[in-house]
Amino acid sequence: MNVTTVIRRVFDSRLKEIDLYTTQAGELQQRVLGRLVGRASNTEWGKKYDFASIHDYDTFRRRLPIQTYEEIKPYVERLRAGEQNLLWPSEIRWFAKSSGTTNDKSKFLPVSKESLKDTHYRGGADVVALYLRNNPESRFFSGKGLILGGSHSPNLNSNHSLVGDLSAILIQNVNPLVNLIRVPGKEVALMDEWESKIEAIARDTIHQDVTNLSGVPSWMLVLIKHILEKTGKRTLEEVWPNLEVFFHGGVAFTPYREQYKQVIRSSRMHYMETYNASEGYFGTQDDPTDPAMLLMIDYGVFYEFIPLEEVESEQPRAYCLEEVELGKNYAMVISTSCGLWRYLIGDTVRFTSKDPYKFVITGRTKHFINAFGEELIVDNAEKGLAKACAETGAQVTDYTAAPVFMDERAKCRHQWLIEFARMPDSLERFAAILDATLKEVNSDYEAKRWKDIALQPLEVIVARPGLFHDWLAQKGKLGGQHKVPRLSNTRAYMEEMLELNRAEGL
Repeated sequence: MNVTTVIRRVFDSRLKEIDLYTTQAGELQQRVLGRLVGRASNTEWGKKYDFASIHDYDTFRRRLPIQTYEEIKPYVERLRAGEQNLLWPSEIRWFAKSSGTTNDKSKFLPVSKESLKDTHYRGGADVVALYLRNNPESRFFSGKGLILGGSHSPNLNSNHSLVGDLSAILIQNVNPLVNLIRVPGKEVALMDEWESKIEAIARDTIHQDVTNLSGVPSWMLVLIKHILEKTGKRTLEEVWPNLEVFFHGGVAFTPYREQYKQVIRSSRMHYMETYNASEGYFGTQDDPTDPAMLLMIDYGVFYEFIPLEEVESEQPRAYCLEEVELGKNYAMVISTSCGLWRYLIGDTVRFTSKDPYKFVITGRTKHFINAFGEELIVDNAEKGLAKACAETGAQVTDYTAAPVFMDERAKCRHQWLIEFARMPDSLERFAAILDATLKEVNSDYEAKRWKDIALQPLEVIVARPGLFHDWLAQKGKLGGQHKVPRLSNTRAYMEEMLELNRAEGL
């Protein structure tokens, strides 16, 4: 008997609620806003902005300022020191450690019990529900799920409060019943030393019946290759014959797709993208034929969107979900059940549908190149790399890019540092195809490249094997949700990586 056939019925009522996204998106979001404002009205923040008198979105939008981490940091520091009822009424005991800001190495984002329940765990359940809807023959619950997460540590030396990767906080607080269908055990899952952790996970899971994987593509690939090396197998289905789906997020899957096809060759394998950030769970790919994700609009998150060109303005105008336009790049702003109010998360999105609302992640508000007016975003980069790989037989492991403002010949260009899993048949042709594709998908880049006057052809530098791994290790950022910055408007990251590349004799 296929136990999944029985369990899937549990999700039927939830799937009917998700179907309402198509016709009731505005109503659902307004209910979320009312619930969040009502719950927080007696907090310090709620009293400061008189939440008790906010009864509609326009008042909320006019009264509360847009926030970045720098603005909420004083509140976070007080929360970490033990004060409560500042941003959210329930006790804040957990802080998700995320990549830093201009002024800080790391951000510490508050995580409430409500945000765990109504956002993160709900997202985890919904992605399974949507996967089972699309795959009625699934045997998902016949085996175990391998979740690759990070680690945590006491907050300010207090055992009562924890700081760590969001994935570690989720594993630490998950319903005990979930542990019956999850591997590895909590002790191994929360190890903090990455190399030892990979070995321990491999040892603990090789003989399990794993049907599904969850994690960041780059780090999961490291684990898979270690398992194949340890077992002497060529493909992962030789280790786990019933493996059927990888729920992935954190970084774009495009650079890793071909590598996954090499290590998982089963025709039964599926891939679903999720958007589960430290700040909340926002999106799930609900259609395997459509790369866009469904915006999850009835969680503990109220969404607003700022046109990308207005982000740097002194008083940017934000728009609610019903006001967005298709095909336009927006910076996402969130208000959540962990006390983030009109918080500029740093990601940029573009909507592809309004019935229901579906979107693709296009980049970061700070991870782009606009040194010469070219406005190059990660979405452009991914498309360019995908085409260059397809036409030259290359496979990219990791990459970063930055501007060269002016060399000794007074020439400006973009410099790409790329680690290849498989080298292109011609590096020069790879660079030319990448450059040409960027012109095709970005008119500003094309204009700046016209006749090589403002911007010269891009330069590709081959990174030695393991360079990006070593750079992350040097930063203390191996594993978890840590990732390589794809595009940067300065050369700070690039110079560090090039120096590390040269230090190894290359």
